[in-house]
Amino acid sequence: MARTAIIFGLLLIGVTLATIGYNQGFKSPTVLIPSIFGVLIAVLGLVSLKDSLRKHAMHAASVVGLLGGVACLFMGIKQLTKLASEEPPTISQMGSVWATAALCLIFVVLCVQSFIRAKRERLAKAGK
Repeated sequence: MARTAIIFGLLLIGVTLATIGYNQGFKSPTVLIPSIFGVLIAVLGLVSLKDSLRKHAMHAASVVGLLGGVACLFMGIKQLTKLASEEPPTISQMGSVWATAALCLIFVVLCVQSFIRAKRERLAKAGK
């Protein structure tokens, strides 16, 4: 799961880079939001490579992913309500928010599945 965290962290950083590239430059500090979540998840993924820290680091990474996913989901819904306003969000803003929400929430689902699998394996070993 550590590799998965690192990959998802890099994908979130890629969302920031793609948004900056699409906008042809750095327009607002909010463009860095996906990379903040990405760096945190990737660093926790690197920390979880050490066996003694794996459980805590992956739980922390899943919490970061959950916070990022829920926050961006709410931001995306807020953007949808502004589509008919005089200043609707841009395509890059909406794409960045929804991509971040999707990546974070997919990461959380994968973490939960991994946690369940690890718990079942521990219980199976204890039952032998």
